[in-house]
Amino acid sequence: MGAFPERVTLGRSGLSVGPLAMSGGYGADKASLLKAFDHGVNYWYHGSRRAPGMTDAIRELVAAGKRDELAIVLQSYSRSGLLMEKTFAMGLRKLKIDHADVLLLGWYNHGAPAGVLEAALRMREKGMFKALSVSCHHRPSFVDYAKTRDYDILQIRYNAVHTGAERDTFPPMKDALAAAGLERPGTVAYTATRWGSLLDPKAVPDGETPLRGRDCYRFALSNPDIDVCMSGPADAAQVDEALMALKDGPISTDEDERFRRIGQYIHDHDKSVRSFWAGN
Repeated sequence: MGAFPERVTLGRSGLSVGPLAMSGGYGADKASLLKAFDHGVNYWYHGSRRAPGMTDAIRELVAAGKRDELAIVLQSYSRSGLLMEKTFAMGLRKLKIDHADVLLLGWYNHGAPAGVLEAALRMREKGMFKALSVSCHHRPSFVDYAKTRDYDILQIRYNAVHTGAERDTFPPMKDALAAAGLERPGTVAYTATRWGSLLDPKAVPDGETPLRGRDCYRFALSNPDIDVCMSGPADAAQVDEALMALKDGPISTDEDERFRRIGQYIHDHDKSVRSFWAGN
């Protein structure tokens, strides 16, 4: 079975990144993140939890002249364009960089307000970041986002429990883009472990072995509609576990069937799956 590519082009953003991404907000320390970087993991999400491990790792890489090898994502949940630009600039100063690679607009289920989108586009024109991304939990909205030229990257919840993007996002997005003659935005999967439930022995069916972190990342990356999969390691061991996804490569047919069987069980038995923001 083949391996995952060392680099992928993240859709129309043009960013060249490794297929595994790192979120720095869960506790991984500087040394662990630098190890991941040495293994080709260069898409770094420094989101609303801007923990010191990733802050320090970014500063060290920048000081070593490796800024251009990193793709740094800063997220904003701000519903005010003015406040968004102010806090984004503060984030750049803290990291000692003059621009980010991606601004991620967090959780816009039905489109960002005009003032926020206008501010984001203005910030991009100023050179504060290169590519604009958006996340949401209403999967059909990604089709509308893809049809605009504003968004370069879509951050999509996708895992063995929540496979609905295979129905609601990917096929209609392909059709819409083909009709409009547009290139596909980059796609980044998040919540690959489904907030840890896929790893929990108590959550899976009797007699089943829970998935490992690497399995969850491999599941997402084995879907050709996903470019990059986000990981959120809490410590060095979890960084190593995530890196094993790159070593193990795409999942087999048997693994795909087992992962989906476990995911469907969790979907059917966990009430939180059916909450307003979880869906299927």
